[in-house]
Amino acid sequence: MTMDAELLARAVLKIAHQDGDYLTQIPALRVYRRSQVSAPMPCIYGLGLGIAVQGAKRVTLGSDIFDYSVNQSLVTSIDVPVVAHVTQASVDEPYLGVWLDLDARVISQLVSEMEFVRDLKPGSARALSVVDLDKNLLDALCRLIRLLDEPALLPTLAPLIQQEITLRLLHGAHGPILRHLVTIGSPGQQVARVISWLKLNFTQDVLVDDLAAKAHMSASTFRQHFRAVTGMSPLQYIKNLRLQEARQLMMNDSLDASSAAVQVGYESASQFSREYTRLFGAPPLRDVKNFRVGDIAGK
Repeated sequence: MTMDAELLARAVLKIAHQDGDYLTQIPALRVYRRSQVSAPMPCIYGLGLGIAVQGAKRVTLGSDIFDYSVNQSLVTSIDVPVVAHVTQASVDEPYLGVWLDLDARVISQLVSEMEFVRDLKPGSARALSVVDLDKNLLDALCRLIRLLDEPALLPTLAPLIQQEITLRLLHGAHGPILRHLVTIGSPGQQVARVISWLKLNFTQDVLVDDLAAKAHMSASTFRQHFRAVTGMSPLQYIKNLRLQEARQLMMNDSLDASSAAVQVGYESASQFSREYTRLFGAPPLRDVKNFRVGDIAGK
């Protein structure tokens, strides 16, 4: 572990005294601590940057597996359903993670003001990437977390450091997938626009042909680009959004399975139960009970 990584680990431990997920005074910044490896758990990763400060993590997107550990970083360019779990952690050396939400509007503004030497390639449209952690990016993250100790400067300096982090990501190896998000007319941008709509309307009955029309593509072309970006079909994506939302409703709002199923757009309780069990590995009632006595993997 480099000196900057050690400093970042100490800063995270200062916040995360025990296992859990921790919000910070910077709304976009969260930290995580786990003292043991965890079972694979489906979840949604939004637009953001993930760092394994200590320990290691595995994230599966469709058929692609991404392992990342110390001195590596993960970026997702749109909301994607993944399966994630901590693969390296112990009581003596717990998994420590940092997650920073990125702002699509800031990315769009910066891209419009920047010049890039290389054009985007079609193969770089995948919504998730893992690369070696740039030392200057690591330094910026350290400065952002240390800023939590200076509350008087936080409102002014935090946005500037967050913008610096975004700039460094755009100029680095993660840049192509972020640029696909905002480059007007690119397949990634068209798919991202449809996904933004789906996040607000996933409880409705939608046809792939209608989604393709929103992306200004034929249905077959839309399916191809959607799978290239998200690792799954449009219908699988909608199903994941519905089941993830239902799970949150049961765990956070104490809804029963039937009520949650109806609220997210299911007409058949038995179909909901089958698909829920297939995704989360247990029927709704048992899964909620297991969650309340256990823990899930943080970013």
